[in-house]
Amino acid sequence: MSKVFDFKTNGKTTVTVENGFIKISRRGLMNRINNGGGDKNIRINSLSGVQVKKPGLTTGYIQFIFSGSKDSTGVMDAVKDENTVIFNKPEYDQALELRDYVEELMNQPSSSQTAATTISIADELLKLKQLLDAGVLSQEEFDTQKTKLLNN
Repeated sequence: MSKVFDFKTNGKTTVTVENGFIKISRRGLMNRINNGGGDKNIRINSLSGVQVKKPGLTTGYIQFIFSGSKDSTGVMDAVKDENTVIFNKPEYDQALELRDYVEELMNQPSSSQTAATTISIADELLKLKQLLDAGVLSQEEFDTQKTKLLNN
């Protein structure tokens, strides 16, 4: 599923979230002056956080943080940071929606984690079945352990 967020009040920036990536597309003169414009792709599973600064007297920003990235210490840093999107007051709710959506995706288990868990449960069930067949476990003990594994 693809979600697109347009931030137009401060440099024409579009953020597209799809296929495990955040794509930041910058257009317009202000973006070229501040950080060269262009596109930036960030893998969602590399993120360690998302920071939103509410606009006040100055603009607000949403920053995508990952290992090796630099945390913005204010708007002046954020304007030049390629992992940050600047916005004005009318776009604050959209920035919060983007943050919440990305954090939701960050908290989903990856497909490799799910596959490893499934294999692990299958291995445990096989071991339990072997113990049942060998007479080490009763049918009741087998059923109890099987239920515990499948409900985790």
